[in-house]
Amino acid sequence: MENSDIKEIKYEEEFIENSRGVKLFTCKWWPENHEAKALIFLCHGYAMDCSISMRDCASRLVEDGYEVHGIDCEGHGKSSGLQGLIPNFDHLVDDLSQHFTNISEMKENRTKRRIIMGESMGGAMALKLHMKKPDYWDGAVLVAPMCKIADEMKPNPLAILSLTYLARFLPTWPLTPTPDIVDVAFRDPNVRDEVRSNPYTYKGRPRLQTSEQLYNVSLDLEKRLEEVSLPFIVLHGEDDKVTDPSVSKLLYESACSANKTLKLYPDMWHSLSYGELPENLDLVFSDVFRWLENRVSGSNPEFEAQQKLANDRNLNNNSAENKTS
Repeated sequence: MENSDIKEIKYEEEFIENSRGVKLFTCKWWPENHEAKALIFLCHGYAMDCSISMRDCASRLVEDGYEVHGIDCEGHGKSSGLQGLIPNFDHLVDDLSQHFTNISEMKENRTKRRIIMGESMGGAMALKLHMKKPDYWDGAVLVAPMCKIADEMKPNPLAILSLTYLARFLPTWPLTPTPDIVDVAFRDPNVRDEVRSNPYTYKGRPRLQTSEQLYNVSLDLEKRLEEVSLPFIVLHGEDDKVTDPSVSKLLYESACSANKTLKLYPDMWHSLSYGELPENLDLVFSDVFRWLENRVSGSNPEFEAQQKLANDRNLNNNSAENKTS
């Protein structure tokens, strides 16, 4: 385990092993000198990682008073597995659910709010985490969530059929014909250079099984948007060429959540938490912080009711511990 200090931000990283015996990289950022307002759990995008690609995002969140946790999915970042390969998307969701739940159920965390935040594929993961445990999470920040892959990124229907067939026999082969994702996802040229020089990001063409998994997940989510019931903010650049901003609007309109917010940004691209121009990042995060503050502030009745549920949860857990001790 490694520790380091960045200004007033504490950082820690550790490897864990999942139920399938895969070694997974995890990391944590937290404010050094005060109690965190809430827990935020990061879900990274396809081909990305947490400790480098989402470091600036995590730092901004900690500077605003939150404790932040990340994990590199199998086949991503510093975790084990063939880089860029997603053998089974549901297995990745299970890994995140197990790790994030373990953290949430620690005695010192049981009364803290639990917010999941994901960009692109990570947004799809956040929605899947919610659907797996509909009443568990207190809110979600969804950045350009992968509820539908943009038409510009899709092969033609005949190619999709052929690639789906080939994926049965050549699952790891990087044969999916797509534009360079780095070129179309990250608007800031400096960030594009950082992504390309980062050894923990995957830069090759999507592997066949990965493409099939991501395509099927996006189709599934597009059909289930009305099941979304947790409070959320969804943010999307109107010039996104990777995921479809119209589906974020459809998510906002379809979700049965009582508390939901939609932010569409003219002229912005896909990666709003990392790859945009600095002034645009400031705008996006100011919207995120404003929404988060409403979720964790004790000044509104909805929060007070949910905080009471969290306290009751803690009392029940303590009571169960006392009975077994």
